Amino acid sequence: MKQHRKHIILYPLSLIYGLITAFRNWLFDQELLASTEFKLPVISVGNLAVGGTGKTPHTEFILRALQDEWKIAVLSRGYKRKTKGFYLSDENSDSKTLGDEPFQIHQKFPKVKVAVDEKRVHGVQTLQELIPDIQVVVLDDAYQHRYIQPGLSILLTDYSNLYSKDLMLPAGELREWKSGSTRANIIVVTKCPRDINPMQMRVIELELKIETNQHIYFSCFKYDEIMPVFPESTQNDWTLSTLKEAKAGVLLVAGIVSPEPIVEELTKYSNEVKSLFFDDHHAFSQKDFNAISKKFEAMESAEKIIVLTEKDAARIISNPLFPESLKARTFALPIRVSILHDQETSFIQKIKSYVTKNTRNR
Repeated sequence: MKQHRKHIILYPLSLIYGLITAFRNWLFDQELLASTEFKLPVISVGNLAVGGTGKTPHTEFILRALQDEWKIAVLSRGYKRKTKGFYLSDENSDSKTLGDEPFQIHQKFPKVKVAVDEKRVHGVQTLQELIPDIQVVVLDDAYQHRYIQPGLSILLTDYSNLYSKDLMLPAGELREWKSGSTRANIIVVTKCPRDINPMQMRVIELELKIETNQHIYFSCFKYDEIMPVFPESTQNDWTLSTLKEAKAGVLLVAGIVSPEPIVEELTKYSNEVKSLFFDDHHAFSQKDFNAISKKFEAMESAEKIIVLTEKDAARIISNPLFPESLKARTFALPIRVSILHDQETSFIQKIKSYVTKNTRNR
């Protein structure tokens, strides 16, 4: 009831915000605001809602599919970075220069060029100038950035919070009206249960009102093996299976929108899972590290480790305040995207077909 009243109170503000975004979209639709279309393939990954749909793991999925055949660059705005303007990753990059998610991609994909720029058009132009043989640009979180016209637009929506059931900001989490979904070529329903059945998928497809020229896919997350965040300090190469064998405890430190599925995963391997949750993109301070140390020391298990999300690890690895005493026992839990119901080949083929066709036409 309280949540319902909150929506009623905020709805007038949502209506105003929606009218502003609708007018902006109308200006682009009428070509009163210019949208640049590039000759090279440009793939946009984004959503209608604010955060939490899994953009970075899906971007990484696309990179894995393409990186062995084409020279790729990822362009992001670099949320919460300390630099300004265009910045291209190099051996000195960290989360402060790139932002946590672009730095995470930079670490995991050495073949891929990672750049950040608040102005995406300028970013793509600069990439082409600095790397003339670049063949594909993937735009991370760029669905509302209409100054670029992507050749392939991939829209994500969370299974537990479909955009069709959401409200505009600030009453809900939508950045623009649901009708904005018609700009997408591919819609991916993310974070689905692995046992979702075809009937449930069909119900969602009808709920989202998928158009005949659109394709819909359903994805879930799967977890890879834990990896040391500070390999030079690690003495015991823990794995999920050895955690279970040793009856080790786990302290999960997470600054993401929805950490609950990770807790559920870790409880499969440990009987003592404690957690410290922070806001998304949280900038860790000395006070935070003191709290982490205190909670870790208070755990009852004889053997114990700290587990971070990859995004949090990207921020912590370059933070000089992180305690030396914890480095040997600090690990990251990587996640991957899996396309459900044997549709992974189809999904990859659609992306590759677009890139192949538009690379040949250059």
